[in-house]
Amino acid sequence: LLSQVNGWEVIKEHHLSKVYKFANFREAQAFVDRVGKLAEEQGHHPDICFGWGRAEITIWTHKIDGLTESDFTLAAKIYEL
Repeated sequence: LLSQVNGWEVIKEHHLSKVYKFANFREAQAFVDRVGKLAEEQGHHPDICFGWGRAEITIWTHKIDGLTESDFTLAAKIYEL
């Protein structure tokens, strides 16, 4: 499924990760807010680390401590934002 999620990486065969870049802090924060809203709607919550001009999203299914199809689905939906 990795080929279907543009720019995401599988890390240690355990989680997906992607860094998004922005022009400033405000744009990064607005993106993180949109990701948070989507995560609530999906009931699937990524780890998010952000600061000036960047946001790193990390996704895995905590229940199984690894990757599932829903992780790739969330990654694709985040990419669409």
